[in-house]
Amino acid sequence: MYQFSYAEIMEDGVANAKDRERQALDRSIELLAAARDDGHYTRTTVEALFYTRRVWIRFIEDLKQPDNELATELRADLISIAIWILKECEKIRKRESTNFQGIIDVTTIIRDGLK
Repeated sequence: MYQFSYAEIMEDGVANAKDRERQALDRSIELLAAARDDGHYTRTTVEALFYTRRVWIRFIEDLKQPDNELATELRADLISIAIWILKECEKIRKRESTNFQGIIDVTTIIRDGLK
């Protein structure tokens, strides 16, 4: 019988969490790109904004937790980015902006940093 060390189990947990985060960001990027390509405020736009908001709100909730192991400054930077994305989503929802590409670009950078 093979016994896993605590460190191995924790490492797997972190790797799985990063993979899930990458998948969530990938899906957000896909939805935002589809909404951008539609060119009009459609159901696709609503779905992209709703999903993207849920992802970033969840990230903020996680980053605010005292047991989050990221450095305090990095957590603050990521929360600031998340707030910017949420504001941009709100502008698009209100039809004050069509800055899908800006959100896509920032989300892509964050996703690529999860390697």
